[in-house]
Amino acid sequence: MPLTRRQSAMSFLALISGASLVAPKSLWAKGAPPPEDDDDGPPNVFISPHGQPFRARAGAPYPVVDWFKQADKNADGKIGKAEFLADAEAFFKALDRNGDGVLSHYEVTLYEHNIAPEVLGARVQVSVSGGARFWLAQMDRPAPVDPGGGSTEEDAPTVKEHLDDSGQGAAPYSFFEEPEPLLAADLNVDGIIRKGNFLKVAGDHFAALDVDDVGYLTLQKLPKTSMQKLVEKSQHGRRRA
Repeated sequence: MPLTRRQSAMSFLALISGASLVAPKSLWAKGAPPPEDDDDGPPNVFISPHGQPFRARAGAPYPVVDWFKQADKNADGKIGKAEFLADAEAFFKALDRNGDGVLSHYEVTLYEHNIAPEVLGARVQVSVSGGARFWLAQMDRPAPVDPGGGSTEEDAPTVKEHLDDSGQGAAPYSFFEEPEPLLAADLNVDGIIRKGNFLKVAGDHFAALDVDDVGYLTLQKLPKTSMQKLVEKSQHGRRRA
């Protein structure tokens, strides 16, 4: 059965966010059980300095390694400033649906609801069924409809109806205390994320991470996120058990 427009859009958004597939129940193979969720351990999630989420199953290495490999284009074990900014620009381009160089309120809402629902307080885990990776989050409220008429209420993504009561949002999964990484680049404070401002913040992030001022980042010198510490403690406890 061909995918609906909504399912196709959700699958695309999942792919650009480092996941393999958003899987509505209608997409599970006929007769196959839904994929089993991971255990109740901390979610194995990393959100890059640019706001891109990377997720892994419980027991897998913390997915900061997946972001590092993506950004380290020449695979020399270092992320130079040019590579860091190129990674930021690529993610901005993926979010900028109409290519106008700004992220509108609607595009930011798509990010928050379908790409990184962690910023809204959703708990997202990775599951596996039949060798395919899934990331699953509860979604039960329509997101706002594109004011430009590019979608309808039927096409709109949905998300669990609550915001992050703690106010932490993405911060536990990230190097920076930024609950909503895109809005950290709203330097004009008008709800619009401009590409120039997005890259400026990326440059500031690189400088903050390059604590030795050597002009590059290595995986070993990167700080550990709060979630990485919890994940590694949980994994160590399971190995000892």
